[in-house]
Amino acid sequence: MRFPFLFTMLLALVLLDAPQTHAQIQPGQLPEDVINSISQNSVSNMGALGDTLWIGPRMNFNIANQLDWRLPEGADSVTDGRGRLFSIALAPDTVVAGIGYSQITGEESVQAQMGFYITTDGGLNWELVDTSRTLDKPDANTVRYGGQDLETIPVIVPQQSPPYMVDFHKDVIFFAGWASGIRRSTDFGQSWERIVLPPFSLDKLEPEGTYDFRIDPRGDGQTNDFLNFLGFSVLIGSDGNVYAGTAGGLNVSDNALTAPADSIRWRHIRQSGSPDGLLGNWITSIRENPWDGAVWMTNWTAVTGQDIEGIVVTQDSGATFEQHLAGERIYDIGFHEQAIFAAGNNGVFISKDNGGSWRQIRQVRSPNTAMKPGTTYYAVSNAAGRVWIGSSDGLASTDDLGETWEITRVNFPLDGQNKYQDDAPEVRAYAYPNPFSPRQHDLVRIKFENPEASSVSVRLYDFGMNLIRILDDKRELESGTYEAVWDGTDQQGRKVANGTVFYEVDTGNRRTVGKILVLE
Repeated sequence: MRFPFLFTMLLALVLLDAPQTHAQIQPGQLPEDVINSISQNSVSNMGALGDTLWIGPRMNFNIANQLDWRLPEGADSVTDGRGRLFSIALAPDTVVAGIGYSQITGEESVQAQMGFYITTDGGLNWELVDTSRTLDKPDANTVRYGGQDLETIPVIVPQQSPPYMVDFHKDVIFFAGWASGIRRSTDFGQSWERIVLPPFSLDKLEPEGTYDFRIDPRGDGQTNDFLNFLGFSVLIGSDGNVYAGTAGGLNVSDNALTAPADSIRWRHIRQSGSPDGLLGNWITSIRENPWDGAVWMTNWTAVTGQDIEGIVVTQDSGATFEQHLAGERIYDIGFHEQAIFAAGNNGVFISKDNGGSWRQIRQVRSPNTAMKPGTTYYAVSNAAGRVWIGSSDGLASTDDLGETWEITRVNFPLDGQNKYQDDAPEVRAYAYPNPFSPRQHDLVRIKFENPEASSVSVRLYDFGMNLIRILDDKRELESGTYEAVWDGTDQQGRKVANGTVFYEVDTGNRRTVGKILVLE
């Protein structure tokens, strides 16, 4: 069986906690009165060091939760080109960013690798390590392991090899690149080598053994052995172990940091149905909680009918696991001391007691706005005690373990100060997206300013000025910027007809009127 669904699922998916350190990254020079927003509302990759947060897809970074989101100067393949952030690892003054892009092949969008952006001087200079170094030469038909040559299929094209996860320790970098498997550099990105993992059917790989398997990420159509050659996640643990997640399970090595590539030994752990084992074989994210050193990982289904989705944690390097959130598709895991955050299809899950109990937040809300229903939550990072969640509808952040939230989206300030339009006018309110398609966009948001604490009403009217819907009715609000949301239906829940809809924002001492063009 060929398992084509693994590749199909990847077409829709682009997927750090550290001691408190102030990241010294140099932004490009911009006028002081211009507000710099995040680049787009869908955020599926992020990383944090100290009080600095980095997010995809454009490598925006934010320091200390300020309003400004800057772009690194010199990483122009991302800031000005088609490159997008797929993964990131951080240390003081050092960033290793895995860069990829989407390429249309036939009628499908295929994810591809561009390489890595690396800086070691706080962002003053960036080096692009491209695929001429990270992928194979055309004649790389064998790889040496344990004194023998194993047959391999050279991975020479960037398609299906995006850098899904990266980690480094001193001069050693590992990345997981799907069809290109697990790769290692021992000279901080200047050269790379393929790391051999055991096939799906083997429990271990040791240089003293005798092997005759073929490394082919396409599979042979007969066995599942190729699943463990498809790299998706990697972590260098504080215990010195290297954890490599694939579509075929978890691989743990106690010498991968220092041993020659042909002498690295691996334990291969698969889903077995045991209550203290993995839930599923597809390990899409691996994170270590710095509070106690426990290693958490997301489990997805790879072998149909055998796996269960959820997350697991090990405190003994993979000998045993605790299982959590069985049945939930989780994309990423983050931490604040003993609090665990899991971002997934059905909301944000928070455990304040290290996994003892869980609270589910289906829809994140702030005092000013809310994530739209059905939002997918993709990524988690902790920046100096503020936990950030990346989603399909913007960023959410909390500094009190999810009791209250702030929501950040692409920002076009009402006063016109934004970097996207130099001559943007100052307005009292606007609606976005506009024109609005309920089927395509789900919600339209009406952004408005409340100049002082007052009772606020937001109403919608048709072209004949007949009342359609009351969104807010004399709601008491403090001064600030707010959003009202509308799903395209009237007060009785019926879809409105195509055409112009007028909105009216009444803040007590000020009335603002605008219009929304509805196009289904």
